[in-house]
Amino acid sequence: IGGLVGARLARAGQAVTLVARRDHLAAMRRQGGIVVAALDGSEELVPVRAVGSLAEVGAVDVVIVALKAHQILPILDELPALFHGSTVVLSMQNGLPWWYFLRHGGPFEGRALESVDPGGRILRAVAAERIVGCIPYPAAHLRAPGEVQHTEGTLLPLGELDGARSPRVERLSEALAAAGFKAPVLDDIRANMWVKLLGNLCFNPIGAMTHSTLDVMATFPPSVAVVRSAMEEAAAVAGALGLTLDVTVERRIRGAAKVGAHKPSTLQDVEAGKPTEVDALIVAVVELAELTGTPAPTIRTLCACMQLLNKTVEERGVRIQA
Repeated sequence: IGGLVGARLARAGQAVTLVARRDHLAAMRRQGGIVVAALDGSEELVPVRAVGSLAEVGAVDVVIVALKAHQILPILDELPALFHGSTVVLSMQNGLPWWYFLRHGGPFEGRALESVDPGGRILRAVAAERIVGCIPYPAAHLRAPGEVQHTEGTLLPLGELDGARSPRVERLSEALAAAGFKAPVLDDIRANMWVKLLGNLCFNPIGAMTHSTLDVMATFPPSVAVVRSAMEEAAAVAGALGLTLDVTVERRIRGAAKVGAHKPSTLQDVEAGKPTEVDALIVAVVELAELTGTPAPTIRTLCACMQLLNKTVEERGVRIQA
């Protein structure tokens, strides 16, 4: 997703630097940018600066952190090199982010989510006032080094952590819109986050474990029963945190079925032999269920199975393909 967003912003006239590694970096340097295969089937080489480390970038106005949750800690010590006094960090992660309780209010204000930020290291490295949250709905993947395939969606809703409609969040929204994204400013980013998470926390683990696509999981009666149970439990956890979701479980399931034969990102990771986003997508939900005293037996079962699958992929270095 980072390559797609960066390329579109560069094409819209923003000064963008992409940080990449190994073959991906070499390909972009060789061809002078990144190739974007768009939803309409067209392809374009977008000129953009590419470097191999954060130290080569220097201080910038906006840092877009589009890494998966488990990839942030390894680059944490380098991150402050990108900051000047008013640098904004636009956090673009699936699931529950490390900043969930920052500028949240209530009894859990400032609390670290141990499942995604053990010991609160990210909280200490990135000041709360720098952060703007963003929920990444588009799907994209690297089809080859230096080439990103956009496969679905353009929605990137964003918002200040306290719901304020600040000049900076308006500017970010305008920049993303100019780059071809739908980027509405939200007054409660966490509520919208939970709407997406209702699907992620069940379709991602079930898809990874059964090698099924969304259309099947959302229509096959036995899997629908599991999905419904997990979503109802998640909605109860969100409710215990003071949120009211503006979508019903049944509507969320119907919406997933309409997406079609889409492979969840965790299934793609398992097939590629990569670690999954299990911590942010489901372990964090179990953590919040425990924190609020909310029963979540279905989510706990899915979580345990997904953690075991992730352990197998990581420790044995296997690719599990249908």
